Amino acid sequence: MSREIQERIAELSGELHQHIYRYHVLNEPVITDAEYDRLFADLQDLETRHPEYALPDSPTQRVGSDLSGDFPKLRHAAPILSLSNAFDADDLANWQERNLRLLPAGTQLRYVLQPKLDGLAIVITYEDGVLTRAATRGNGEFGDDVTANVKTIRSVPLRIPVNRDQGGAPARLVVRGEILFHKNSFVELNREQQALGLPAYVNARNTASGSLKQKDSRATAKRKLTAYIYAIVEGDGVVLSSEWETLQFLRDMGFNVIRDAALCKDLADVTKRLPGWEAKRDDLPFEIDGLVLKVDNLAYADELGVVGKDPRGAIAYKFPAEEASTKLLGVTIGVGRTGKVTPTAQLEPVFIGGVTVSNASLHNYEQVAALDIRQGDRVVVKRSGDVIPYVIGPVPGARDGSETAILPPEACPFCDTRLIQPAGAVDWFCANPQCPERVMRTLEFFVSRGALDIEGMGPQTIATLIEKKLIKDEADIFYLEAAPLLALEGFAEKKVENLLASIEAAKARPFEQVLTSLGIDGVGATVAGLLTDSFASMQDLLDTSKQIRVARESFAHTVAPLLREAGADDDESARVIFRLRHPLTELAPRYQDAADLRDRLARLLKPLPVSAEQLPALAQSLADLIAASRPLHSIEGLGPVLVANIVDWFSDEHHQNILAKMQAAGVNMRAAERVVSGDGLSGQTFVLTGAMSVPRGEVKALVEAHGGKVTGSVSKKTSYVVAGDAPGSKVDKAIKSNVPVISEAELRALIAGEQVDAAGTANLL
Repeated sequence: MSREIQERIAELSGELHQHIYRYHVLNEPVITDAEYDRLFADLQDLETRHPEYALPDSPTQRVGSDLSGDFPKLRHAAPILSLSNAFDADDLANWQERNLRLLPAGTQLRYVLQPKLDGLAIVITYEDGVLTRAATRGNGEFGDDVTANVKTIRSVPLRIPVNRDQGGAPARLVVRGEILFHKNSFVELNREQQALGLPAYVNARNTASGSLKQKDSRATAKRKLTAYIYAIVEGDGVVLSSEWETLQFLRDMGFNVIRDAALCKDLADVTKRLPGWEAKRDDLPFEIDGLVLKVDNLAYADELGVVGKDPRGAIAYKFPAEEASTKLLGVTIGVGRTGKVTPTAQLEPVFIGGVTVSNASLHNYEQVAALDIRQGDRVVVKRSGDVIPYVIGPVPGARDGSETAILPPEACPFCDTRLIQPAGAVDWFCANPQCPERVMRTLEFFVSRGALDIEGMGPQTIATLIEKKLIKDEADIFYLEAAPLLALEGFAEKKVENLLASIEAAKARPFEQVLTSLGIDGVGATVAGLLTDSFASMQDLLDTSKQIRVARESFAHTVAPLLREAGADDDESARVIFRLRHPLTELAPRYQDAADLRDRLARLLKPLPVSAEQLPALAQSLADLIAASRPLHSIEGLGPVLVANIVDWFSDEHHQNILAKMQAAGVNMRAAERVVSGDGLSGQTFVLTGAMSVPRGEVKALVEAHGGKVTGSVSKKTSYVVAGDAPGSKVDKAIKSNVPVISEAELRALIAGEQVDAAGTANLL
């Protein structure tokens, strides 16, 4: 047994050394951070139990290094250490117990809890308040000199204190922090990459590291990096007694400090906060892989000292792994109710976040190409909460040359119809509305709880009814009769009776619910509510869509001669031609309120050979399209693409036939008369978020009954955000936009005519 342990320690040490080299030097990791942490923890555990077998060059005996040969080296004012890890509450309890044994009897410890940022450690030196140098962590003793690049990061003050009211700066102050990409900045960077025809970046942390180590600081300046400062390495004349006080001092100096830190009275207080942090990690603006727990009393932390490479007074609590690497075995193709084709990765099963994952989303073929994911690759897979697992990207360093490209199929695998990719779209589509897979998915959605809620009609029942040719579209459901159903295997009399009763009840669903059930791309319950606020019946929507379609076709006819003559010789001409070919999304919303339409259109068309005779007809045709589409384009919350989706759906002959059959069957196609109880909320717009004491639809009806309006997104026009239990990111957006946040009780108080002070409400959530 001892020989096996010795061999396992040697094996783990060698494997970790290789991963450290690939991660910190080559910048080409082949495993995830969580997988590395587990290997490291396994080695640490074996060495603790069998110290006689620990190797002198064990990875547990040193801090990893991010040093490269491209930059001068700077010595740090003090060792820049890393943290040991805890993976559960027991690990934290054991950590505290070890610390208390080293402190005077009866010591009570308070803790500062803050997110563990997934970025690049940075050490910045200020002399007489001026930034003089900045270095990466490197090997803990020396770091790469990246001073010029750090100076381009706008959240890093070049002089402190930023606010002169805070007094003077220390003669010398050395601080430590983290440099990273905010999630939205990383997404924006990848959009820019794709626009340039370059591969998308996979890992935000590695990309931040590469961005900071650009030889030309102008290249770093183009990247929207952010820095958070969280520790003082050295400070002349700075006398602080607690970690909490340190964060306040850094904030006063003008540093960007993590605002989500919390002061906890004891470890029990810390432990009860852990589930909440795991739940909200995806709502944070930056990536985190855990939390950092620090002893608040700096005298105690100093007395605890350091063990190996880790300070005893701080520890990293790691969340259950959300990422893992595994092999991509194959790709299956799914077709949804809208015809969208979705590739799904078939994986070698891997355990992530408490479940075994064998399938993961690849999003779309454009994303596959941008990330250069290949058949046979080792890939990184992420599973976050209830989100469907998805492939983040490949592990290029693990390739052996046998991998092959993943390309979209030419034809639908279910009906053999040639796939199309609409202009400007990233997805491929099966355009055949009678495609058996599309019909199946459409029917599943149509009868689901969020749509018409027809009980007793699950996927197996739908499949049987399609197979027996009793239904071929949504409307056929309302024409089902007892006799043919009773003849089917497994359809007993009571089951048939209940099914038909549920179908009958579905005919009387509110117009908003019927509209949702149609499965129009982008039209969920919220958008359906916006439409029924403006259109009294299905016929109104059909008529409006027809008028828009006619106006769009007329514009296409008017502009056709110009497009035949025009050439896309440069980017500006190509952009104008694209807009002329997509007037409903590109022109009508842009010029909807233009008083000088002809002049503005003339300026737009300057790059093209437009004659003076052509312009009046073009302007009139566009004016007709604007007038026809105004009922949809003027609805707040409906973007141009969504408007086009609605028009295209209602213009389709197949869908028109389905609606006619539904109406003939007695399905409700009209909005209910609004009940008006008062006008106390007249002119005010509300956004609802979180769980209310009653269904949210009832709260919406209450607002509307008193003259208010409910929309789905926060904007400058929003009067109040009404927050229930577990509100989402809309509250954060409201706070940033200075939109008042109120509770459901305060909404009811508003309706009753009472004054509501919403200024501090956000602090109660």
